Amino acid sequence: MLLEQPLRPLPSPRQALADFGALYAVNGLVAFIFAASGPVAIILAVGTRGGLAESDLSSWIFGAFFLNGLISIAFCWLYRQPLVFFWTIPGAVLVGPALGHLAFPEVIGAFLATGLLMLVLGLAGWVRRAMQALPMPIVMAMVAGVFLRFGLDLVHAIRDDFWIAAPMTAVFLGLSAAPALARRLPPLIGALVAGAILVALLGRFEAAGASAGLAQPNLYLPVFSWQAMVELVVPLAITVLVVQNGQGVAVLNAAGHAPPVNAIAAACGAGSLVSGLVGAVSTCLTGPVNAIISASGEKHRHYTAGIFVGLLALAFGVAAPFFTRLLLSTPPAFIAALAGLAMLRVLQTAFTVSFRERFTLGATVTFIVTVADVAILNIGAPFWGLVIGLALSWLLERADHRNAKA
Repeated sequence: MLLEQPLRPLPSPRQALADFGALYAVNGLVAFIFAASGPVAIILAVGTRGGLAESDLSSWIFGAFFLNGLISIAFCWLYRQPLVFFWTIPGAVLVGPALGHLAFPEVIGAFLATGLLMLVLGLAGWVRRAMQALPMPIVMAMVAGVFLRFGLDLVHAIRDDFWIAAPMTAVFLGLSAAPALARRLPPLIGALVAGAILVALLGRFEAAGASAGLAQPNLYLPVFSWQAMVELVVPLAITVLVVQNGQGVAVLNAAGHAPPVNAIAAACGAGSLVSGLVGAVSTCLTGPVNAIISASGEKHRHYTAGIFVGLLALAFGVAAPFFTRLLLSTPPAFIAALAGLAMLRVLQTAFTVSFRERFTLGATVTFIVTVADVAILNIGAPFWGLVIGLALSWLLERADHRNAKA
């Protein structure tokens, strides 16, 4: 079989509890708070800018957490590795511009088509070949171009709401400058806490209508349009398989694990097919969360921290309406600052990979076309950035392509 087989024998509930401990609980909690802070702010920023209703956002968050939490628990248990799945952040950002000219059901149709494509690639065992076919600098240049607007929104938030965004940024930078302190309090979580305190002290929290209702996810009827297929499917699949899963696999390899690449891709495809029906962007293997839970402790016990993150994700997903309303009750600058700060390191990595050595011309063109955000034939700029950048790279950077193959 092309899918990697689970480890036998499977751990019993008693064995999993014996492998669990305080260190793995703390690592799992910190990793989950990271996933539930900045990344959720990105969903809200993208969705509100794209005109989605609060019920759409709540349903999206339910799918992103609850359904992916189930996959995470299953994979951590089956493979005894920290295999936590959430959603593709670059993919969520790609959806933002598309919502300006596509209906949400068309975007959901693209989610489902992407899921089917990834499922086929995973079952056929073609994932590694597909990941190697595209030069990473050009892919990351597209990511950098899409993410740039979040960095700009951070600057605008500081300008427009100084007493909310500026202290959050100062706390983030201060913690980042003190590695010993940052290990105890991650900078993004520190910024979140500082911002929440300031919102409360300044009386900027608008809690009217907030409730603790349980999730009632929407079930959407997808619309399959060629415009959405062309614009979103290939970039979404690339961001999941190459950018997100590539990062997650690299993190786990560095920690001494052997992640099942084909099974992961198949799970991302199946998860995307299900979560897409409730409005959530494509499933992926998360890099930062798996990095946190595999950074310390005994390797053979890391999987328990992943199961714990999955359980927390189930609870968060069930309470999605409450958390959605809670965050939407804060000033726009709070969400913009939190999302921008969450993107800083990712944006730095994207620029570093894009313009470090090879394929720099193709990466530059890809970045410029993506940032220009000009739709051609009603198809969004990220797709054309990849197409034009790859074409020019094949034409003018042949030596880089030869060296990459060698």
